[in-house]
Amino acid sequence: MGSAKNTGSATRKARIEEMRRADRSRERRGRVLTIVVSGVVVVALAGVGAWAVTKGDDSSKDSTDAKSSAGSFKTGADGVKTWTGKLTRNHVAKKVTYPMTPPVGGDHNQVWMNCNGDVYKKPIANENAVHALEHGAVWVTYTDKADPGDVQKLAAKVRQTPYSLMSPDQDQKDPIMLSAWGHQRTVKSATDPDVASFFSTFVQGKQTPEPGAACTNGLSQ
Repeated sequence: MGSAKNTGSATRKARIEEMRRADRSRERRGRVLTIVVSGVVVVALAGVGAWAVTKGDDSSKDSTDAKSSAGSFKTGADGVKTWTGKLTRNHVAKKVTYPMTPPVGGDHNQVWMNCNGDVYKKPIANENAVHALEHGAVWVTYTDKADPGDVQKLAAKVRQTPYSLMSPDQDQKDPIMLSAWGHQRTVKSATDPDVASFFSTFVQGKQTPEPGAACTNGLSQ
């Protein structure tokens, strides 16, 4: 009897040990599977995240490019053209390609062109002139097709008008043009009534992003 009991007891212990080994084996397989699945999920998520970031960067770049280039002039009944697109106002240290000539706004140099009735005999940098427009200045530009008498009369008007400046610009399409932030028009001569109207409306006008900002102590030729 004792021998039978011992044999039965040994058999049960063997079965229990075998069951424990099987349980441990299943646990190890489960842990390995969990680690493998987790690794796959992490890699997949990382890939999706990188794709999203890349696409986000691309979208942002495209959007920024579109904003900087989109827009056009809308001409009012009074002949004044108003830019319909977004005019950014970032300070940059590089040359800017503007979608209109002369430019009426957009990114510009951090140093403004002096515009306290300043008359420049040579072309000036657009990036500095645009900063002057941001301060509420009116910019008179002309080509070599403009009548010399008109150029002299316009220069006299500018010299008498704080927040204005004048310079030649051979790239513009008309002989005499007037520009303010977001606005522009062509005039026929210095005595054109639209000259006085433009000055009256836009010198420190409602369009000015930074009213009262300085027009002196900037850049001067």
